[in-house]
Amino acid sequence: MLAISGKFFWGGVSIAGLAIGGVLGFAFLKTGLTIEALLTENKELKRAIENLTTEEQIGYAKVISQGEVNGKELTTLKFVETSREDPLNIVFESEFTIEGNVVHFDALIVKFSDEFVQDGKGRSLYLWRRVYGEYMPPSEGFPIEVHGREPERYRGLLSKLPMNHRELFWAEIWDLAHDKGSLQKFGISAVFGSAVYTELRPGLIYVFKISSTGQVYPEVIPDL
Repeated sequence: MLAISGKFFWGGVSIAGLAIGGVLGFAFLKTGLTIEALLTENKELKRAIENLTTEEQIGYAKVISQGEVNGKELTTLKFVETSREDPLNIVFESEFTIEGNVVHFDALIVKFSDEFVQDGKGRSLYLWRRVYGEYMPPSEGFPIEVHGREPERYRGLLSKLPMNHRELFWAEIWDLAHDKGSLQKFGISAVFGSAVYTELRPGLIYVFKISSTGQVYPEVIPDL
């Protein structure tokens, strides 16, 4: 190693140059792994979004039991999340007990603009967040999907992306629940299904469907 004019050389390469290159390389790695880079540069991500198909049914709920317990009306319901490919295929199911008979079903709807995909036809993701009753704050609701994680119904959608890219994408998408306008300049917006609530009664199935505007609504059918 030689010292010339205050600079150190190792095998003909300046240590200062290595340091600068290291900083730039680190910055590249750090700034390269951003949601902005994924949305604008990752072709596999865009292909995956383009493969999303129009959905009509995204789940259903029904009453397991309903009655008064210690002076309070309690409703135990089963919530089922169905597959994107087959509405008869269950990807998640769980039972929840809430006070009262009016239940809120909270879904985050993530819309990709027409400009984001090549064919000019917008796509959407429908992410179930939580279930809660009318006598409890939403923040204390029962979670359906875990915030930041890849939802079960979209497992495999981004299989061609590296794991760290998938984790970054889902973390940023879920955060749209707190800042729905943060990714609008990249062709993504979030719409909340916060008004999706209904009075549940035994003997009925509440099938959650998607309207043409992307809103979730329940369609009630007999539980035969």
